[in-house]
Amino acid sequence: MPTELLVALIVVIIVLASGASWLGVRKLAQKHTRSAVADSPHKINLAKQQVVFIYNPTKNGSDAAKTLISRSVSMAGWPEPLLMETTAEDPGFSMAAAALEAKADVVIVGGGDGTVRAVGQTLRHTEIPLGIIPLGTGNLLARNLSLDVTDIAGCVQIALFGHQRHIDAGLMELEDGITGAISKHSFMVIAGLGMDADVMNDTNSKLKEHVGWLAYSEAGLRHLAGRRKKISITLDDEPAQQRKVRSVLFANCGLLPGGIDFVPGALIDDGVLDVVVISPRSAFGWLAMAGKVVFQHKNHLPVINFYRSRNLTIRTVLPVETQIDGDPSGPATAVKVSVEPKAVLVRVAAPNGPA
Repeated sequence: MPTELLVALIVVIIVLASGASWLGVRKLAQKHTRSAVADSPHKINLAKQQVVFIYNPTKNGSDAAKTLISRSVSMAGWPEPLLMETTAEDPGFSMAAAALEAKADVVIVGGGDGTVRAVGQTLRHTEIPLGIIPLGTGNLLARNLSLDVTDIAGCVQIALFGHQRHIDAGLMELEDGITGAISKHSFMVIAGLGMDADVMNDTNSKLKEHVGWLAYSEAGLRHLAGRRKKISITLDDEPAQQRKVRSVLFANCGLLPGGIDFVPGALIDDGVLDVVVISPRSAFGWLAMAGKVVFQHKNHLPVINFYRSRNLTIRTVLPVETQIDGDPSGPATAVKVSVEPKAVLVRVAAPNGPA
């Protein structure tokens, strides 16, 4: 076969493969309008505070945070802080409940997103503020609240003396039609099903300790090749539609490590969730999607669609893996997701300046 003909044949195959990645990707018609932003940060008006510090003792920086909190509280003339360690079995649920029983004025969390989620889930609708000392791998909630994840001392000062604001929380109910298992979870950042959950399940823990959030990239590359899953998805009160997807994400906010704005325009207090439907069929689709996310170009790509919804339901024939704020949450055949506006009060830096 002549070289020119062979080259032409390869080009045709590439074009057809690229077209196949676009064809068969169906776009949902519904798109929700954002509501008004909940509120602006406001200054604390308490003369004294009973501080509870819930921390993961295995995280680097937990001892430093504990020392800084104790010294700051002592210098302020406040009651001695209550210190509570999480365990492998309990990332913070019972500790947060104990903090409420102790009449805490602020509950500060030292750990990763899993610890923050556990404590935040318990503090929902209590009006007890949540302070965050980011000690984890991704620290996604801290990043989306514009906290400096490299400055433990600064985060301690904000948690103790900063401003505060309300943010939304997401709720996810999982049902496994095969086993009959049902569970309910709250999330602060991003939950999802499909490939992203497979990646969370398969991330090398030792690699994660050494390179941090980049370990997810290694697991992601291993899961790029795979078949799309057929789902039924309902957004708000719209009719159910059929899609073939690799992942569906439910985002309360969209900023990722490295400054990547994965969900452009996502707001943490707008009363809606941003739903991301990812459905590449080939390597070309993945490359195009990566280019859109990294370079933030405005061109529409059918392999990644963005929607807004207050409630959504996803059903599958066979169980698919799910994740909540980066933690595996098990397989499910039915996933019901909703938003809780203004559910959690959090400590943040002063607007346009330090606390």
